[in-house]
Amino acid sequence: MSEDAKTVINNSIETSDNKTLRRIMLTVSYDGTNYHGWQYQPGSITVEQVLNEALSELTGEAIEVSGSSRTDAGVHALGNLCVFDTYSRIPAEKFPYALNQRLPGDIRVQKGEDVADDFHPRFVETRKTYEYRILNTKFEIPLKRINTYHYYIPLDENKMNAAGKYLIGEHDFTSFCSVNAQSETRVRTITDLSVVRDGDEIVIRVTGNGFLYNMVRIIAGTLIDVGRGQIEVDSLPRIIEAKNRAKSGPTAPPQGLTLIGYQFV
Repeated sequence: MSEDAKTVINNSIETSDNKTLRRIMLTVSYDGTNYHGWQYQPGSITVEQVLNEALSELTGEAIEVSGSSRTDAGVHALGNLCVFDTYSRIPAEKFPYALNQRLPGDIRVQKGEDVADDFHPRFVETRKTYEYRILNTKFEIPLKRINTYHYYIPLDENKMNAAGKYLIGEHDFTSFCSVNAQSETRVRTITDLSVVRDGDEIVIRVTGNGFLYNMVRIIAGTLIDVGRGQIEVDSLPRIIEAKNRAKSGPTAPPQGLTLIGYQFV
């Protein structure tokens, strides 16, 4: 960090005399391997907890962030969003510099910006994109163990892609969410879904207006079964219509899943 940036931050840590409350939004990336998900849980280390501690130390206030996506244990993110309220005078764009000095290497704040006092990314219209990466090789590659799921049986990505197209649109995704999901409605809209081979990896990329608990991982598990010939491509409409979790494939492991980011619409 430049000396000028350090000076701005150090001069801004004390709260202003007027104590004007501001809301800041952070874009956060993290390797979820060592965390019990995003959301604070007593007795477990989570991304939210670590951010709260770093922000509280930085500002001298009791800060609690509120995240847009509560990613599960072991799931990664390139662009998760959270907001917090503060009296600190630190410019929003300087928060990443100050926080990244206090955070562990597997969490990094990519952006800070001022938002309206009542703004929350969870409650505005957005499109969220996830990627699920499958390392489709005979043997594991150690350098890819963190952010891919190794699957040694050869998969047909073309069949997986064709099956995935049936999921595009507005559907009741009961067949593709955990039986423990607590949602008022299980209707969601997927705006795009593609499956492509990238070298020795198969990448499932899905964009939608929201996702149910374990939804993307169950979609991935189902498409893996399609790719290995356990589920027929044209079975997807019947699986959707069944509204029965038992009809879809397994829940794929968390390490292959990454929240790519959000688009405000």
